[in-house]
Amino acid sequence: MPVLHNRVNNEELKQRLYAETERRVTVSFYKYFHIIDPSLFRDELYQRFYALNVFGRIYVAHEGINGQVSIPESNLDDFKTALYNAAPELDQVRINIAVEDDGKSFWVLRIKVRPKIVADGIDDPSFDSSRTGIHLKAREFNELASSPDTIIVDMRNHYEYEVGHFDNAVEVPSDTFRDQLPMAAAMLEDKRDKNIIMYCTGGIRCEKASAYLVHNGFKNVFQLEGGIIEYARRAKSEGLPLKFKGKNFVFDERLGERITEDVIASCHICGSLCDTHTNCKNDGCHLLFIQCDTCAAKYDGCCSVECKEEMHLPEVEQRERRAGRENGQMIFNKSKAHPLRKHRNEWKNSG
Repeated sequence: MPVLHNRVNNEELKQRLYAETERRVTVSFYKYFHIIDPSLFRDELYQRFYALNVFGRIYVAHEGINGQVSIPESNLDDFKTALYNAAPELDQVRINIAVEDDGKSFWVLRIKVRPKIVADGIDDPSFDSSRTGIHLKAREFNELASSPDTIIVDMRNHYEYEVGHFDNAVEVPSDTFRDQLPMAAAMLEDKRDKNIIMYCTGGIRCEKASAYLVHNGFKNVFQLEGGIIEYARRAKSEGLPLKFKGKNFVFDERLGERITEDVIASCHICGSLCDTHTNCKNDGCHLLFIQCDTCAAKYDGCCSVECKEEMHLPEVEQRERRAGRENGQMIFNKSKAHPLRKHRNEWKNSG
């Protein structure tokens, strides 16, 4: 029977990854198209990629595919062939290559079937995700972005925007993409006569967002082709001025790839300039937050004194404490409403 799931524990997989001597390449890709049987498509894709030693995270749904993976450099061409041949709609699909990459972004292959590749909350059967805004390459983006009649909208989450964004980009202050869509439309309601450019990390969210605005009657809608990743690659290769400042947050072990040397964020604990995301080392928290080296040493990589103290308790006592807590709301919490962020925002607003 062919291998369709990972059967090795994470620690051993990580050890295998760091023992590799061949360079890996991290890439991302997506495509909106109709998949009749996502489960069957998933299993066939898993076999193709497993044979090529591909690691990463891929979501498959009736509406399409979304993936971020790493591939041994010698298998990159074979990977492209396998992806292009997986479905007619994937032939020559855009593959974004990571800007800053040590090849250690993933250590296992996971392909999951989901209701949607991007959870959007849209239940209108007349919505067509293929009717998108006009795609802009890096040079076209720079030209249109310089116009006073243009509004640039960031369709990423607040923790992504915080460490890096385009000049004058508008943040849509929501914790989830499903909430961002109607919020963005409401924020832009009185700006329908403007050019609206939407962008995200690799293009998948702004593509659906631009289609949402088009669906709601907006006319001058554009989207950044390939997202920040492709923009940075093209801008650098063509010698264009970079209008994106700071880091591009990525959803793998790196938690960010640097686009420019600008540091526009601050440590959530002390307020010093810093744009390094980390997860609280306390197993009962794992909050995603920004922490400088000084605070990392002071708090042992935790987000607070309480978490530092809890982390050093005997394992039995740690489990007892966590048993009475709603862990689901704590682990990898990215919400703006988290107490640490609320305290940080109050500190920042006070000057």
